[in-house]
Amino acid sequence: MATAVETKAILRCADAVCFDVDSTVIKEEGIDELAKFCGVGDAVAEMTRNAMGGNISFKTALTERLAIIQPSRDQVNRLINDQPPCLTEGIMDLIDRLQQRNVQVFLISGGFHSIVEHIAARINIPLSNVYANKLKFHLNGDYAGFDETQPTAESGGKGRVIGLLKKERGFKKVVMIGDGATDLEACPPADAFIGFGGNIIRQQIKEKAKWFVTSCQEITAELEQ
Repeated sequence: MATAVETKAILRCADAVCFDVDSTVIKEEGIDELAKFCGVGDAVAEMTRNAMGGNISFKTALTERLAIIQPSRDQVNRLINDQPPCLTEGIMDLIDRLQQRNVQVFLISGGFHSIVEHIAARINIPLSNVYANKLKFHLNGDYAGFDETQPTAESGGKGRVIGLLKKERGFKKVVMIGDGATDLEACPPADAFIGFGGNIIRQQIKEKAKWFVTSCQEITAELEQ
């Protein structure tokens, strides 16, 4: 993995930057908010902490948490409308600055597409640049599982997405920014990883990331160098 100085240099010449969403682009963990909305918040929050720390496989954690939540289509829609996620301070400025530099910005999330697409619209990221898990529902709107074929449903999935972006879209320098274990493990194939602790500091990420920041403004400032 690149050193801090190398990471900053790669950021300045990157042609694509990929952001995690939960606890990075937004302040919350989306699945925890959905669990609270559905009345099972405490049971799911502990499982999220274990998943983000890399203690159990992401797919196992996702399956088990959704089995507890059992969210209906109506509950997901009401969560989006009644309790929209809070954007992390400075994220809009950072994404604007990247886009002004003609950098392609992507959201790669272990969260749910139906929620992430609303976030993308708020921060001017096209849906074609969104990779996230897809919930499945029965005709009556009841929970019917999730699409297990999505790369983001598995540990290592974010790295697979970045690998595809490099292969299919020809990006030469890709930076991954995020707060959790699934973000860290995406480098490589990402050329650099920036650990983000602006909403929550995960000790494993703070220790392993060559460049660890606690605000979007630190990244934006580096782009001005």
